[in-house]
Amino acid sequence: MQVKKLTDLDVKGKKVFIRADLNVPQDDAGNITEDTRIRASIPSIRYAVEGGAAVMVTSHLGRPTEGELKAEDTLAPVAVRLGQLLGKPVRLIQNWVDGGFDVAPGEVVLLENCRCNKGEKKDNEELARKMAALCDIYVNDAFGTAHRAEATTHGIARFAPTACAGILMGAEIDALGKALHSPKRPLVAIVGGSKVSSKLTILKSLADKVDQLIVGGGIANTFLLASGKRIGESLAEPELVKEAQVIIDLMKARGAEVPLPEDVVVADEVSAMARANKVPVDEVGPHDRILDIGPKAAAQLSQIIANAGTIVWNGPVGVFELPQFAGGTKMMASAIAHSEAFSIAGGGDTLAAIAKFHIADDVGYISTGGGAFLEFLEGKTLPAIAALEERFKD
Repeated sequence: MQVKKLTDLDVKGKKVFIRADLNVPQDDAGNITEDTRIRASIPSIRYAVEGGAAVMVTSHLGRPTEGELKAEDTLAPVAVRLGQLLGKPVRLIQNWVDGGFDVAPGEVVLLENCRCNKGEKKDNEELARKMAALCDIYVNDAFGTAHRAEATTHGIARFAPTACAGILMGAEIDALGKALHSPKRPLVAIVGGSKVSSKLTILKSLADKVDQLIVGGGIANTFLLASGKRIGESLAEPELVKEAQVIIDLMKARGAEVPLPEDVVVADEVSAMARANKVPVDEVGPHDRILDIGPKAAAQLSQIIANAGTIVWNGPVGVFELPQFAGGTKMMASAIAHSEAFSIAGGGDTLAAIAKFHIADDVGYISTGGGAFLEFLEGKTLPAIAALEERFKD
């Protein structure tokens, strides 16, 4: 994937429009409760400011109604936090699409919630052209929205004088490209989660590429059914057993495999009070629920991870939120942290597991995108990245 990068451009005296992802959680009083996304946007903003650009930043926040700005939709708290992190005040500008405001070189302004503009979600061309006229350089630094074709993520990139990837977006493109297009082998993918149906296309796409496909959670239970195992009352999708079998066969035909657990952790309910029992996979009882992989399976997966050249991780292998069912995910996380392989991880539950087991510094790259990360794994073209690719030679 070839795109222009912000760090390759001279921004001095230029008007730079940065589409960031500042969609942060807030409490009922509007206070920001977690600011990782704002912090992740700082390098691009700082690069542009220190390079002498007049910098405009915008983002969506929540799910506002287009054409309306309600109190809960405002980026005002984000402007305050951004100013604190940058060490300089950040003005919030409303009704900005038609211009009429000034930004000095070395100044940063925040343009109010872009999803409040009519036509944003439908990638309206007139809106995109108006926004493109505000800048000399458009920077997309919002990988988390790259799978959506909207006016600030796609349309504006077509019409701005120059369009490029920000530092965060550039790092995402490089890391994902390295993991999927030119990986060091063996390439190991870990896909966890409750349903095969929600990740079927990803599993099929990965089955064509990877050397080992580790499945976890409810997905693994469906694969266990496909391999003839009894799973008691475990969460699974019996109607997708044939699909799981196709993936197993596809992997086998390539000399690759889907390693299934030889032992599991079961209980009769999913609760903090549930008693966990470790049993061989062939001894799962009729009323058991499989809620984690067992120690032998965890050791087997750790060995696979230790020998990997590249690891792609999306989803836990058990109900790791409860301590008695966290062993498999914890051991797997530890194996990834200690592996020599290049590892890339993404998705909400995966990030939660990384935080819980304190391995953030030991993962090669942590993706900021949930849906975008998954669609990239599926092999889909992400509209925002495609728009930047089209502008590469301009």
